[in-house]
Amino acid sequence: MNYSAVFDYAGNVTMLGWLLLILVPYWKYTRSIVQYAVIPFLLSCLYAYLLFLAPSDGGSMDLSSFGSLEGVIDLFTDPKSVLIGWVHYLAFDLFIGTWEVADAVKRGINRWFVLPCLLCTFMLGPVGLILYFILRAVMTQKVAHENF
Repeated sequence: MNYSAVFDYAGNVTMLGWLLLILVPYWKYTRSIVQYAVIPFLLSCLYAYLLFLAPSDGGSMDLSSFGSLEGVIDLFTDPKSVLIGWVHYLAFDLFIGTWEVADAVKRGINRWFVLPCLLCTFMLGPVGLILYFILRAVMTQKVAHENF
């Protein structure tokens, strides 16, 4: 299996999702392609295939490796394991970005305020989620005070 080609494919599909989410989050097709989790679903299917069905190049993914830092370091010296981990990140970060947009819409948070959160989620995963939680707390607190 050509891991580099799979890496490129996964990255390109994910980039399409992020571009739609960042540039046109309220476009009806963005909802179909990204917000209803089509791209995260496809990435998750790729992840499952790589994890359970893809032929191995000799290395094995021993789940007990997750029990120690040394085990994880060893695990991520195998190209297939690195690819599996990368697809995992791509799927979950994009899913979190879609959740941020949907939650912001539900709470009436302006998309321009959400944009920095999305960019951070795209590049830094959990940091973007923290930023969104802070934004959400501030904006919902502001709305609550304006209603009194």
